[in-house]
Amino acid sequence: MKFNFKAKTKLGEIREGAVEAISKDMAAAVLQKNELFPISISEVNSVSARKVFLKYFDKVSSKELVVFFRQLAILIEARVPIVTTLTAISEQTSNLYFKGIIEEAVKNIEDGMTFSDALSKHRDVFSDLSINIIRSGEASGNLKKSVEYVADNIEKNYALSSKIKSAMLYPCIVLVVFFVIGFLVITIIVPKLTAMIKDMNADVPWYTTVLIKISDFMVNFWWAVLLVIAGAVSGLVYYLGTPDGKKEWDDVKLELPIFGTMFRYVYITRFAENLAALLAGGIPIIKAIKIVSSVIDNSKYEKLLLETADNVKQGGSMSDTLKKSELIPPMVSHMIKIGEDSGQIDSVLGHIDKFYSQEVDVMAKNMSTLIEPVMMIMLGIGVGFLAVGVLMPIYNIAGQIK
Repeated sequence: MKFNFKAKTKLGEIREGAVEAISKDMAAAVLQKNELFPISISEVNSVSARKVFLKYFDKVSSKELVVFFRQLAILIEARVPIVTTLTAISEQTSNLYFKGIIEEAVKNIEDGMTFSDALSKHRDVFSDLSINIIRSGEASGNLKKSVEYVADNIEKNYALSSKIKSAMLYPCIVLVVFFVIGFLVITIIVPKLTAMIKDMNADVPWYTTVLIKISDFMVNFWWAVLLVIAGAVSGLVYYLGTPDGKKEWDDVKLELPIFGTMFRYVYITRFAENLAALLAGGIPIIKAIKIVSSVIDNSKYEKLLLETADNVKQGGSMSDTLKKSELIPPMVSHMIKIGEDSGQIDSVLGHIDKFYSQEVDVMAKNMSTLIEPVMMIMLGIGVGFLAVGVLMPIYNIAGQIK
């Protein structure tokens, strides 16, 4: 890292400049060694516009992280020095932003920084969980095993997220197609069907009148409707990106029909798998629970885990807090209690992870079967409204003509 400094010489002269060091304290030591007495030292912000651009448009994916840590574990097992290992990986990394991060980590390690500390400078890419597992591996002398833990953890979390996305993709596509077809029907087809009704000035039911008025409005102001929809979607996306919006969406996800249960199982799986990995890596339980709370990706579960960590810190047990919450099934809290009493909490968490991971698999596979009846009912209601509102009056008019 580079630091700007302002210092005095022995003669009292003021000197300003920059110095390379791995920390602020080391920068001060370098200055004192050169008979300069620091007045102020500040780290140089070296974030370039190019780096900011790459950060948002060339993001590091979970797949790239898995590949990175898998390659790292293989080369560490082959006793290749860490600097050489990272250099080799960076040379074959196509993601320019990730490539820059690895190269920066190499420079930091060459300057005397540990691998975990070098990764901790990039928390937008490497999670607290990954950094702490690697730090414990450095302390225990088993870095390869820790790196493999991290790769397995990222891969499993990626698989869980993919299952949810794939399960939600089908209903989302159906709904989008449904609304697009509905928009085209209202603006193009319905006006042609109702033209005869208007020409004959026939008496029609109130719901047909409403449908005709909606159709006329859509024909004349379809662009305004599209603008409103685009604005509403943009506003919703922006709101969900805010802290309040995220908290509200976290609550909604847990209450969704069909999906709510699957989300709960995903969070329980994530909690059990991550906590087991941290405990197996030698991380103290209080710190491990706090780390898991930051990566579980739900504000309600995060609050629960922070309360659990505080209870354990005060001498209580993890199961005491979890069993009081409706977010945790009774089976989970009972199993954790058994693990605490037997001293095999990481093993018990592994069994919880395995069970709920299988449940998520089954639910994801059956999701389309569960959602199809709901989609068919929605489509049936739409077609039925169109038939009753437009086709029936046309048939009645045709019958009167005869």
